[in-house]
Amino acid sequence: MTGRSYTRRGFLALSSVAVTGLGISACTGASISGGGATAPASNTLRLFTYEDDTTIGSLKAQVKKFDEQNGTTTTVDSLPGSGAAQYPDKLRTELLGGSGPDIWRIWGGQIGAPFAKAKQAADLAPYYQKYGWDSSINTAAVQGMTFDGVKAGVPFTARALGAWYNKELLAKAGVTDVPTTYAELEEMNDKLVAAGITPCGLGGKYGWHIMRLFEYLLEHTAGPELHDRLLLGQDSWDRPEVIEAFTLFKKWQDKKWLPEGALGLDPADVGNWYVQGKVAYDIEGQWTETAAILAAEKDPKDFGVFQLPTDQSPARHSGFVEGYMINARSGNKDKAAALLDFLLTPESQKAMQIGSSTVKGAEPDAETTPLAAEWAEKYGDSPFYTIQDQAFPKKEADQYFSIQSDLLQGSMTPAAAAEKMQEIVAAWAGN
Repeated sequence: MTGRSYTRRGFLALSSVAVTGLGISACTGASISGGGATAPASNTLRLFTYEDDTTIGSLKAQVKKFDEQNGTTTTVDSLPGSGAAQYPDKLRTELLGGSGPDIWRIWGGQIGAPFAKAKQAADLAPYYQKYGWDSSINTAAVQGMTFDGVKAGVPFTARALGAWYNKELLAKAGVTDVPTTYAELEEMNDKLVAAGITPCGLGGKYGWHIMRLFEYLLEHTAGPELHDRLLLGQDSWDRPEVIEAFTLFKKWQDKKWLPEGALGLDPADVGNWYVQGKVAYDIEGQWTETAAILAAEKDPKDFGVFQLPTDQSPARHSGFVEGYMINARSGNKDKAAALLDFLLTPESQKAMQIGSSTVKGAEPDAETTPLAAEWAEKYGDSPFYTIQDQAFPKKEADQYFSIQSDLLQGSMTPAAAAEKMQEIVAAWAGN
């Protein structure tokens, strides 16, 4: 799902998760409460994000251009690398302390939902009307940042995860074609190991990176309909399909299809290893072409991307929406919205090389990001399942991370992991 290609099914799943969470997040420990007076107006803005060193420069360049045109001074602060494991907590702490940024970047689903429920994120409906965002931004993507009917965020990207690989390493292992079935993927992994190459580069620090493997395996064993019901808490996790997914997860580690000591590896490091030739492939989104391949001054022709085979119909991949929210207590909401409108122009999106932009007219450019363009062409119409750490509130996502850690360390069996997950999800969903 890139550029202007989205599927209704995928976004319905994401949106239903978000809306469902609004009614129950107070029971999860993820709820946050606002309050307090609106800050005085000024020409100073602060934007909080989780950009890393490879992309923060292009964002700051666009922000600087806006400041020069509008007489504002905007500070851009970032907390890179930690993903959903730390960033929302840092943001929550600032907001509860009475401060917080004027604008913050955030994921949709259950990560963004608590900020909307607590009314700490402003209702952006007036700005959607003022700037015409309803017509300039993909409608389905907007649903991913709409909570209980409130447009509390504006999406700028819809991410799709696939297998990004190093062509030279696959050739070295005698792999001539990318896998089209799960069995072929396992066969490819065995060939890579036999050639002395670690197949899949995923890191377990913070939990979310290596989680991408489990959710893919769950899509393979459970299938689309059951997978969606599991994420919504509408079916039991204590079942054979989940046990099978956890069993395969452990198998990937035991057969050395993951790096040695994967649980302790930082995603900020291991996420680039397929570019560096340390692993054959990684499960990443379109951003990796800019953040890893182009940032290393490598030729995209030396790399490729394919949708991980699930043996299911329809064939789906993991996906999620990201966008921006405006602080409801900011005294500069109008200026903040103007900055977002500037960032949401096709020109700004292209300048920042957003390979999966929700903005019409900012589709991937085959000249600058050929692999993102290739993904859009091949898989842009494929539906997606909501990435797991966005489908669950943070508390439940963290509890899952603990389970996967125990499983991979051998202190929990796949059956026990499935049973424990059911306890967690049932408590959250009220089953």
